[in-house]
Amino acid sequence: MNRAVRRRPLLLALALAVLGATSLVGCTAAERSDELKAFYGQKLKWKDCGDLKCARLTVPRDYAHPENGKTFVLPVAKAATPHPDRRIGSLVYNPGGPGAGGVDDLKSDGGESFGTKVRARFDIVSFDPRGVGGSKPAVKCADEDAEGEVQPLRPRTADDRARALAGARATAAACVKGSGGILRQVGTEDAARDMDVLRAALGDVELTYLGWSYGTSLGTSYAELFPHRVRALALDGAVDPSLGWSERAVSQAVGFRRAVDDYAEHCADVAGDSCPGRTPEEISGLIDGLYEQAAREPLPVDGDEYGDEYGVDARTLLDVVTTAMYTPEDEWEGLSEALSDAARGDGTKLADLASADEPTTESSRRARGTDNGNTDNSDTAILAVSCLDTPHPRGDAPYWKALDRADKAAGVYGTTSVTDELTCEDWPAGTQRPHKVRADGVPPVLVIGTTGDPATPYEEAESLADQFPGGMLLTYEGLGHTAYGRSNACVTDAVDAYLTDLKPVRPGATC
Repeated sequence: MNRAVRRRPLLLALALAVLGATSLVGCTAAERSDELKAFYGQKLKWKDCGDLKCARLTVPRDYAHPENGKTFVLPVAKAATPHPDRRIGSLVYNPGGPGAGGVDDLKSDGGESFGTKVRARFDIVSFDPRGVGGSKPAVKCADEDAEGEVQPLRPRTADDRARALAGARATAAACVKGSGGILRQVGTEDAARDMDVLRAALGDVELTYLGWSYGTSLGTSYAELFPHRVRALALDGAVDPSLGWSERAVSQAVGFRRAVDDYAEHCADVAGDSCPGRTPEEISGLIDGLYEQAAREPLPVDGDEYGDEYGVDARTLLDVVTTAMYTPEDEWEGLSEALSDAARGDGTKLADLASADEPTTESSRRARGTDNGNTDNSDTAILAVSCLDTPHPRGDAPYWKALDRADKAAGVYGTTSVTDELTCEDWPAGTQRPHKVRADGVPPVLVIGTTGDPATPYEEAESLADQFPGGMLLTYEGLGHTAYGRSNACVTDAVDAYLTDLKPVRPGATC
């Protein structure tokens, strides 16, 4: 049996399924406490870091006991507006994940994902959330780079399920060993509290915020905790906080299944002659056939480059396919060429995509290695935040029950989304619960939903907009993950007008 070319599971695509629950606890009393005054009163010491300014923010590890002296120190970066005379304030953003560091994202992007109107009126600011990237301390798993046993896409037999469960429990144990006591302190609610400390340190009375994908969960939590501190919230690629872990896993799996169907349907429009088939049925059949072939034996690759003992296993193939669904305009042509070669017996281009294309976060422009000497811990961080944020059952029976439902709803995209959740079975438990948004007093929130979004299905954007009092929904009729920052002038104009001028989006607005 060939040993497969492996990559880490596509957690940034598939394990986001557990996110969404946020706390309902208010902050007013906590913010007035003597122990928190020092945190809220700190001044950021900006230093040059390339074209940006960088600083560090200190926040308490435990907001219930800020007096214990334990803290997180979080990197912060700022792209200052070139028109300070027109400056409204700071626009804080989160690029997604969870597990994506905002500092390296801003260093790479330079604020170019934002419209010119926004860049003219705001300092663009981002930060590494607690436990993520350059955060001190950061979550990590002992021996996290160790290669585990290849798991089947559909673990049907008792032996398959035992191996999957053993692998998940080993991962959880490694993360507890590597991260120790901070695993209970990296949840989204506390990250939202950190964001309010950041707002104060930036000198802003109210928060202007944009969150992509998981960043919508962070924004939702902030709105619930600090509704009267919100100036504007734009949430793109929405996560519905009312869904439980299995509902969200199935929702996202269906999103990826539909996205692959969209690829088969629209491949010729985007990728042209490189498509691996002439009809949608031919393309779909080819992909399904490759999954079955790779499940029996890894697809062969160029031995001179990878060694004769390597090949592309079924999980790696699935990761490559689903990753390409994030940005069709960038990824579909390369995916098509790789699939065509694989159908002819050569998996080398698939292996190249797997090794070069680490799981991306929002709009396929996020989640890189760090530029500041820190280790990229995105895979570890997404586990830590996801498992803590949403309750998961103890014992494996509920997962196999959910797996059967997910298989019927979304095939291999469903079964892998559920098996990814197994790690949370042995994870330190949080206290949050799925619920409808409760943010009385928050000003109108803008939710942006993409009809063909694979990772955060459009239905969740509809639901989240309905849950906010005065919530507004902007629909982008298109393919790929999230909408703002992908050069659609209609979306850019509407979001920019909201963020700068608080201009509402009319009901039924569509781009």
